Formats: sequence, structure tokens, C-alpha cells
Amino acid sequence: MSMPKLLAEGLLKSALTEPAPPVSEDALAQLARRVDGAARRRLGRSLSIRQVDAGSCNGCELELHALSNAFYDLERFGFRFVASPRHADVLLVTGPVSLNMREALERTYAATPAPKWVVAVGACAIDGGEFAGGYACAGGVAAVLPVDLRIPGCPPTPEALLAGLLALLEPEAIKGRPPGAQP
Repeated sequence: MSMPKLLAEGLLKSALTEPAPPVSEDALAQLARRVDGAARRRLGRSLSIRQVDAGSCNGCELELHALSNAFYDLERFGFRFVASPRHADVLLVTGPVSLNMREALERTYAATPAPKWVVAVGACAIDGGEFAGGYACAGGVAAVLPVDLRIPGCPPTPEALLAGLLALLEPEAIKGRPPGAQP
């Protein structure tokens, strides 16, 4: 196919993107108020998150990055990602812990000031997923660090991630705390 023909075809076709999921602005505003209030009660400020990829396939990271896009806009809920574990309240860990990442994960945890929470995001972070028992896999995050919250899914949706973070701040708001959740 010639270049002009290919260009014309690309310009005339409609976009291949998916439509945005339906959203209730009132529900999102209410969630934002709940999260902000819970963060201020528990910490006196907004919640800072350090994400650590311990050996994932990047599926969970794609969903985590979606939280920062214009549709979900994580910062309006009082959450923000930080570059240093020294500024974090929460470590969001994705993927099974590879043997090569074990020490880095332990050092990141040690550098995070108390009080701190560890969240295992996705099936691989919870129990090693497809990689459990592999020669290069230390297992799920709980094999290396104490885990306060598990968010299941392969990968979990942005809504599940937001609900999990809210559950971390308001453990009394959910029935029967998630495994490992602290009061």
C-alpha cells in the first residue's frame, strides 16, 4: 500500500479507543470527601504512595497509572504518588517478589517512615500468581514483608484500587477487614 493511501486511510477511520465507563460525578465527589476525611483523621494530611514493581508483567502498573489520568485523577481523592519511600505512607507492591528484587524491596520498606502500610496489588503480589514456586521467585509480598492489605485481581481495576486504598484508611467501613488489615 502506498504511503499517501495509508495516510488517507488512517485519517478517515474512526478512533479505536474504548468509550469511557459511566461515572456518577456525585458518587465520585462523595468518595473524594470520604477519602480526604479518612486520610486527615488517620494521618493529619493526604496519603502519600510509593509504588514498587517487585517483578511484575506490568499489567497492574497500567491500572495504577490509569489512576493518575484525567478520568480517575487520583489526587482529587487526597492520594499522591511520591518518588521516595522516605516520603511515603503506603508501599503499593506489584508482581511476585523476584529474588533479584527482594533486597531492594526490603530496603525500600526500611526507608519508609512509620506509620506505614504495605499493600499487595494483584494476584502475583498476593501469592506469587503464575510465578509461584518458580526458581527466580521469592513468592508473594507477604513472604518478604508484613502485608496490611491485599487487592486481588489480574490486574485489579482502578475502581478496586481506589476501594482498597479507602479500606486501608477506613478499615471499620468494610465488613470483616481484609486479610492483614490493621485497625
